[in-house]
Amino acid sequence: MRFARVAYSGGIHTATPAGEGRIQLEDGRLLDEDQVVWLPPVELGTVIALGLNYADHAKELSFAAQDEPLVFFKGPGAVIGHRGQTRRPGDAAFMHYECELAVIIGRAGRNISRDAAMDHVIGYSVANDYAIRDYLENWYRPNFRVKNRDTCTALGPWLVEAADVPDPANLALRTTVNGKQTQSGNTRDLVFSIPVLIEYLSSFMTLSVGDVILTGTPEGVVDVQPGDEVVTEIEGVGRLVNYLVADDVFGR
Repeated sequence: MRFARVAYSGGIHTATPAGEGRIQLEDGRLLDEDQVVWLPPVELGTVIALGLNYADHAKELSFAAQDEPLVFFKGPGAVIGHRGQTRRPGDAAFMHYECELAVIIGRAGRNISRDAAMDHVIGYSVANDYAIRDYLENWYRPNFRVKNRDTCTALGPWLVEAADVPDPANLALRTTVNGKQTQSGNTRDLVFSIPVLIEYLSSFMTLSVGDVILTGTPEGVVDVQPGDEVVTEIEGVGRLVNYLVADDVFGR
């Protein structure tokens, strides 16, 4: 099964796909997907992001493989839903998308072994985690100005239950910008696998229900501009649409 959270007619609803660009609310109403505001598919806990977790992307940026995961956190204001708008600051020289598999925790735990790690995963979603390369001071310690910006992390549309993704370690990823494919990869190329990440993170922090782990992006990033439509897709998980807008949309 797959589920979304949407805002419609003054309320927040759980929705499921109904085919042909439509969704069905839990009360039975059928709607076109553009009639609702799409929210992140879960009520967010801590959003934990990984940097340089694909060897090809690390090579693309001239970095060697990591000895341990490069981890940073995001606040809730950074995260928007499917079909949302992401602001590209007018002074940014190079801003790029990052297609990522999002792992959603459904069972809390601390000191979780990698053998038991997948028992704590409720499901998966698609993330698009933008970065402004010229704002970045240090790849090994991404600063908040790059990775915790309002609207710069799209998540959704669906939470796909773990049982419906039998092999998350072998999923094709791709990104298109205005219909042209610009990025492709596969989760089999993760430097640190999902069980390893859960074991590592839970060794020093409690993973709670609603926590989201963004597992990193493969190579193939290009600069994006206001007016661009960016679509990040993951096999069996979903197709996340996002739009780039300029400062004036935000009154700045």
